[in-house]
Amino acid sequence: MEQKAMRTVFGEELALLGAEYPQMVVLDSDTSSSTQTRLFGQAYPERFFNCGIAEGNMMGMAGGMAASGLIPVAAAFAFLVALRAGDDVRSLIAHNHLNVKMAGCYCGLSDFADGSSHQSVEDIGVLRAIPGITILSPSDISSTKGAIKAMMEYMGPVYIRLSRQEVSRIHPENIGIEIGKAYKVREGKDVTIAVTGAPLAAALEAADILGSEGIEAEILDYITVKPFDRDTLLESVAKTGLLLTVEEHNICGGLGSSAAETLGEAFPVPMKRIGMEDCFGESGPYALLLEKYGISADNIVKQTRRLRERV
Repeated sequence: MEQKAMRTVFGEELALLGAEYPQMVVLDSDTSSSTQTRLFGQAYPERFFNCGIAEGNMMGMAGGMAASGLIPVAAAFAFLVALRAGDDVRSLIAHNHLNVKMAGCYCGLSDFADGSSHQSVEDIGVLRAIPGITILSPSDISSTKGAIKAMMEYMGPVYIRLSRQEVSRIHPENIGIEIGKAYKVREGKDVTIAVTGAPLAAALEAADILGSEGIEAEILDYITVKPFDRDTLLESVAKTGLLLTVEEHNICGGLGSSAAETLGEAFPVPMKRIGMEDCFGESGPYALLLEKYGISADNIVKQTRRLRERV
């Protein structure tokens, strides 16, 4: 099965889109080897800006460039975009609805080697609360390419969440990402599993295990986290009567919160949120961290069984 690091897909796609979008510029905060924006810099050195370890200043520069008619893509580690540069993202970019594309790399637990200080488990929650920011969280090679193309075509501030780790190709190669739409990856009638980001692979593995037990799981991939696709979720849970959400993020403020808010207002059903349970991570091998914090196929299966016992 084809595997590629999501950050590599990001860098390669930026370099490819450079010719299509002559007004595109890329900014980085001295992490271009990590984010792979260096690939765009090599192809278009006059349109690449290393802003140094000054993420807030980088976002201010990006806002000024957008106000001048350019399309800036500003990349940094995810927690730095959401928190260290948060004031500039809110006050300069979102408040003025500027056409800035913000890339949060090394999201979730994927920056495993640098420990909890660099693992971004709160970025969706922070940025989801800021008015006007669209949030994309691709899950595989195809959706990463499609999401980057979609954010370039969209007018307004966009945050794209990118893992450090390798992902496979699950969606069709030329998937066209429609912002604001969840994608039904698998049909089912017994439980709805809504997932965002790289854990899609674990959700599908869990669905195979559940299928062997006669439990048909419907899998929804929320490549767009905000605006949240209420209709697809409500249509699915009206059929299955159960919801489980999966994310490599704090269960407070992320996909699970969006889903719970939707069901609470419109159609309450038994649900379970899988993710970081209001805690920080730690250093350790990535696969072991996912297992410890329950963002795994085995835990999805276990929690689905428990959820079904409630009805």
